[in-house]
Amino acid sequence: MTSNAISEIWYTRCPVPTPVGLAAQLGYLEEGFRKEGVTLKSIIDSPDRAIRQSHFNHTLDWSFRHGGNVPPIRARSEGRKTRLVGITWTDEFQSIITLPGTGINTTRDLKGRRFGIARRPEGIVDFMRATALKGLLSALSLEGLALDDVEIIDIALADSVLATQEGPSLFGLKRRQAYGEEIAALLCGDVDAIYVKGTAGISVANLIGAVQVAEFGFHPDPKIRINSGSPRVLTVDELLTEERPDLVHRLLEAIYKAGDWAQAHPDETRRFVAREAGATEEQVLAANGPEVHRHLGLGLEPELVEAVGHYKNFLRDFGFLAADFDIADWVDRRHVDGFHTRAVA
Repeated sequence: MTSNAISEIWYTRCPVPTPVGLAAQLGYLEEGFRKEGVTLKSIIDSPDRAIRQSHFNHTLDWSFRHGGNVPPIRARSEGRKTRLVGITWTDEFQSIITLPGTGINTTRDLKGRRFGIARRPEGIVDFMRATALKGLLSALSLEGLALDDVEIIDIALADSVLATQEGPSLFGLKRRQAYGEEIAALLCGDVDAIYVKGTAGISVANLIGAVQVAEFGFHPDPKIRINSGSPRVLTVDELLTEERPDLVHRLLEAIYKAGDWAQAHPDETRRFVAREAGATEEQVLAANGPEVHRHLGLGLEPELVEAVGHYKNFLRDFGFLAADFDIADWVDRRHVDGFHTRAVA
C-alpha cells in the first residue's frame, strides 16, 4: 500500500486512433484505476479553460496524455516535468490538395504557387501550423523541391482551440470541423493548395471534390510520414511516474489489454475509432487503412524514439520550441520494461 494516496487522476487524449482512447471506450481505464480507488477526470471535457489548457501544455499534476506529439514536445521544451513512457504509430492519410482548374496536378506544379497554412492566435503552440509545414516539406522533398520554391500564405484563424466548446456556431457539436478556414481560402482563390490529414482531411477533400496533388501518409520512408500524429506519444507528469509507479502500471495494463482486444476485433475496432474521431467507419477505412486494428500497440523501440527525435528536431529548426532538449533524457523506460518483465514472470 502506497503512502502517497490520491483519489483522482487527470487524463486527456486526442480525437484520433489511440489505444488510450480505445481503452477508455472499452472501460478498461476506469476499471483499472477503480481497483486503486482512483477516479479518472477528463481534461479536454472540463468546462474550465485553465484545465483544458493542460491538454496542450501538460501543467496538471497527476495527469497523463496520449495524442499528437507537438504539444507535449513543446511543453517539455518549456521545462515541464513530464516523462515519455510509450509511443504509438498509426499511419494516416496525409495529402496536398487543390481545386480543379488550378493547373496543379503534381507536386512539381506547386513551384511558384501559393500554399496556405493556418496561423492560430497566441496562447498555445500552433500544432496545426507545424503539421501543415512538415507535410509540405515532406511532399516537396519527394520532388527535389525546397520550401522557398512555394509562396507561404498565412491563413488567420479567429479563435483559439481553447475557446468555449459551446455556442450556436457549433450547431450542437463539441468542436468545429477541421480545415474550415483553409478550405474557405482555397474556394475564395486566396491560396492555390493546402495540406490535410486524417479522417477530417478525407472528409473535406471529398466535400469540395479536391484534386489530390500528393499523398504520403503511407509512404515507405518513415521520415516522409513522420508528423504530429505519426508517431503519437504517451506522456505522464513526473510526479505520477515517481510517486505512484503502480498507477502507471495500471495505465499500461489497460492500454495493452485494449491493443490485444483490437487485434482480435478488427471490425469493432474500426467502429470505436470512428466514434473517437467523430467520423464514419468508411472515413476511418480510407484514412487509416484496413489494418488500423493492428497498429494500436505501445512501445519504446529505438526506431520509435528516433522518429520522435526527428520530429522534435524539425520543430526546433522551425522555431516551434522554447528550447532544445535531448529526447533520451525524456524517455522513461522503467514502466514499459517493468510491465513486460512482470508479464513474462
